[in-house]
Amino acid sequence: MIDTPPSLPCVAVLVVPGSQLLDVTGPFELFASAQRPRSPARAYRVVLVSPEERYVATEAGLRLEVHETIASLDPGAVDTLLIAGGPGARQTTVTGALGDWVIATAQASRRVATVCTGAFLLARTGLLDGRRVTTHWQHAATLATRYPEISVEPDRIYVEDGRFWSSAGVTAGMDLALAMIARDLGREEALRIARSKVMAMQRSGGQRQYSAELALQSAPDTRLAELQTWMFDHLDKRLSVEDLAARVGMSPRTFARRFREAVGETPAAFVERARLDAARRRLERPGTAVEQVAAQTGFMNAERMRRSFQRAFGVSPAEYRRQFGSSESGAAI
Repeated sequence: MIDTPPSLPCVAVLVVPGSQLLDVTGPFELFASAQRPRSPARAYRVVLVSPEERYVATEAGLRLEVHETIASLDPGAVDTLLIAGGPGARQTTVTGALGDWVIATAQASRRVATVCTGAFLLARTGLLDGRRVTTHWQHAATLATRYPEISVEPDRIYVEDGRFWSSAGVTAGMDLALAMIARDLGREEALRIARSKVMAMQRSGGQRQYSAELALQSAPDTRLAELQTWMFDHLDKRLSVEDLAARVGMSPRTFARRFREAVGETPAAFVERARLDAARRRLERPGTAVEQVAAQTGFMNAERMRRSFQRAFGVSPAEYRRQFGSSESGAAI
């Protein structure tokens, strides 16, 4: 058992055999690091809970010793239930004692969350029916097909729908945990934790789940991977289909087809997403006006960038900077 006072809000991380290790340890570490205002004391009692065994083997092969089992942890004692993902979460049958415990705990707790494919486990209870949910991008289509009553949003880092939260794949569970900590304890405490773990605080539920820089790294045609590097160095240039096709020695039609096969979207959509990624990173840093960011990232003017930001993130570049930029950046707006 852990030595934090039982009176603290309990964050119960449900781990089943075959869970993704980082889905468990990432959020656990952040919640365990949180401190109460003006005090070094811990803010949460964080426990690992399993269906039966005291030791649970993760997908990586590392065995975790849990603090509680579903037989020993009272559903009414849980403030936040967090369900880790991984192959185990996708495959575990949620019936009998496990199903009863998950439903009872979800109904009694203040907040319920899934990390990565933990959404599959919770979906089997029916508790996600009619709700908006995200999950790992590789499994989003399967989740949507298997559970049509759920509205799956595959491009989100995390989604909050009432008491129910869900995150994208693996490390996005840490984004979700930081957002919860910020909600409970304030942004400054979340920032303190983010700095101590050397992680970014700027990613949000309104941003793309994975950066455009990753999209072509696994492309079977090495010319596309090399083109990616060139594109990110020349976002301020004209990047039409014709120009890009000529650079890799393909016809525009062949290039567009192979690009879409590799990335899953058109070259134009990819270029806009790459420009958005570059623009938001610049806006998160102080010292550059919105108009300059637009020119540097190929949007040409601030109005065009504003329309793209509104479509992608639901906010203007100026509002994005106010929400996610450093404290010094406001002067450059």
